[in-house]
Amino acid sequence: MKIVIGSDHAGFQLKEAMGTLLRGLGHEVLDIGAFNEQPSDYPDFAEAVGKAILDGRVERGVLICGSGVGASVAANKLIGIRAAVCHDTYSAHQGVEHDEMNVLVMGSRVIGEKLAEDLVKAYIAAVFSNEARHVRRLNKVRALEQHMLKS
Repeated sequence: MKIVIGSDHAGFQLKEAMGTLLRGLGHEVLDIGAFNEQPSDYPDFAEAVGKAILDGRVERGVLICGSGVGASVAANKLIGIRAAVCHDTYSAHQGVEHDEMNVLVMGSRVIGEKLAEDLVKAYIAAVFSNEARHVRRLNKVRALEQHMLKS
């Protein structure tokens, strides 16, 4: 799978570790930064992760900031991006299976590397169910996006 990974300065170390994990699992990783721990702004990386998905360069994304909250809020401003902060494995896979989540967001100041590894593995292994109730709900989300574009 092709996966984009990005973080601000607070998530840099965890991003590096998750990139290594993903490559070790055989995935192609597009790293859009940050490339050091110099102060940076999470919206820039949220936008770059989202655009890589929307442009079709990758299938999914992993995004990391200090808490995960800011990056999640920013990523969800892009129409077609379904990003969620997940700090438990159930949400990491269920978000894909039920909601077709395409960006896993984590907080580097909230969780440790081992839990992050488990979250990434659960997220990457998950597949959207295509069950009628989940498709119906996803279509309602898409309708909300379209409504907001017209407003």
